[in-house]
Amino acid sequence: MTRKVLVLEDEASIRGFIVINLTRAGYEVIEAEAGEDALELLQKNGDIRVALLDIMLPGIDGFEVCRRIRATNTSIGIIMLTARSQEMDKVTGLMTGADDYVTKPFSPAELTARVDALFRRAGGTIPAPEKTPGEIVQPPFRLNTRNRSLEKNGERVKLTQVEYAIIKMFMENPGKALSREEILDTVWGRDYFGELKIVDVNIRRLRLKIEDNPQNPTYITTVWGFGYKWGF
Repeated sequence: MTRKVLVLEDEASIRGFIVINLTRAGYEVIEAEAGEDALELLQKNGDIRVALLDIMLPGIDGFEVCRRIRATNTSIGIIMLTARSQEMDKVTGLMTGADDYVTKPFSPAELTARVDALFRRAGGTIPAPEKTPGEIVQPPFRLNTRNRSLEKNGERVKLTQVEYAIIKMFMENPGKALSREEILDTVWGRDYFGELKIVDVNIRRLRLKIEDNPQNPTYITTVWGFGYKWGF
């Protein structure tokens, strides 16, 4: 299966560094230096599984590129690249639909590990067939584990692959308090380099999609000082 990754980065030296290391790791890299070019290349290459998006770009920025991708594609893995360390940039990237972020400068090992993890979740490997494929039903939700989809009151909820992994973990453990560390290890993998904050931001994003009132959640509830619980 094609291991194809898009890299959107306007600085040639940084883009070259990323391309060399991902190529060495066995990926086929599609390069873009502007947001408009990246969106066009994604349309032409429907088998791209992961996109690395720089934030500061000429023309439309990485946040807008991320929004436009997510408007039509929930399965592709998206990693934001930023030279800035402000917390708001990380949160903004995740809230616009990104799955992860990497702050420059980053090591080749860190970058490759992040891409590997997202590539696996985005369907870049052929998963082993489930022994008992089916559904998890907890009204008003129905999770279909065969086509990795979620419905609420019969209406499809568009989820990214990370959001699907989180909701599946919750629905498989109703009423159980799950620590942020446990969620991070299960969804992102034990070799994940990032911070626990990524769990909180994805939970916030997921609540916006499934809660009747995200400000007063009833499905994904907070266990203060510990983590979260699927409130059934």
